[in-house]
Amino acid sequence: MNSLNDREKTILHNIVHSYIQTAIPVGSRFIAKRRDIGLSPATIRNVMSDLEYLGYLGHPHTSAGRIPTDKGYRFYVNELMEIDQLSEKEQESIQTQLQGNIETDELLKITSKILGTISHQLSVVTAPQMTSGVFEKLELLQLSSTRLLVIISIRTGLVKTIMMEIHSEIAKSKLEHVALLLNERLSGLTLSDIRNTFTERIREYQNEESGLIRLFIESVDKLFDENRKEKIHIGGTTNILSQPEFDNAKNFKSVIELMDNEDIIIHVLETGDPKSGTANVTIGEETKIEHMKDFSVVTKTYNVGDVTGTIGVLGPKRMEYSKMIPLVDFVASTISDLFERKKQ
Repeated sequence: MNSLNDREKTILHNIVHSYIQTAIPVGSRFIAKRRDIGLSPATIRNVMSDLEYLGYLGHPHTSAGRIPTDKGYRFYVNELMEIDQLSEKEQESIQTQLQGNIETDELLKITSKILGTISHQLSVVTAPQMTSGVFEKLELLQLSSTRLLVIISIRTGLVKTIMMEIHSEIAKSKLEHVALLLNERLSGLTLSDIRNTFTERIREYQNEESGLIRLFIESVDKLFDENRKEKIHIGGTTNILSQPEFDNAKNFKSVIELMDNEDIIIHVLETGDPKSGTANVTIGEETKIEHMKDFSVVTKTYNVGDVTGTIGVLGPKRMEYSKMIPLVDFVASTISDLFERKKQ
């Protein structure tokens, strides 16, 4: 990325900031009148031309003003932006709404609503990735002559339940025997490891008389993998559609298509660095997804023991990064703290 002199940085900062606030391409006269930077419109215009040549600004055909490019937004986020801080009132409001003995799915659903309301963007929260969690125990509970409930617990305290169809009633003693056998063979492994090696680990028992082991072999993906699309909570759909970008029918259609494609949303959420100390920002074409070229996403992982989930806000590239980053950071930290307290 090209280095910029102080004058170029000042002009770029003002253009990006103004465009984020107004959604209107920014001209040299606007900068000269509204920003006290001591430069004439002619000088500002020349600097804007240089910034456009360097790839930091774009020039819409219908306007004399400029708008930031992906490169311009990236330089702004990395070099020019000053991070806002959430007020004590905002922090207390978020913490209050997330307090209480709330089940995991409900907690994540509430989180997505809070994020959408505060950010005015599309908010997304994914459930913890249980496949990376360490297996603790498996329990079997027969609900009827043809239905079996499998309860899988991991060490963080999270639980996965799976309903399975069976051919006939199985004696309680046999259910306990199979559960004991599996608990001995699978203890200490991640669910991902179990999924990949399950057949080899229990091969000698695959002809066990109840047929359960054979059923488990056939259902290994259902038992030890997860359907991420069932574990995603999306909020703020009304808020993002109120953004001025979506007055345009084409842009409106694009965001509706994006909201309907959860695979893309999940993929984008998982592209950030989970070890990053602060929220990750991915801008436009940095996502390498055609549907996302007009959008940015701010994400952060939260921790549930040794497993993680992700929260994020997704919106136009014109989003207020200086506010979205601390918001996402704070909410992720709050969720992590809540899960930590639940374990105690």
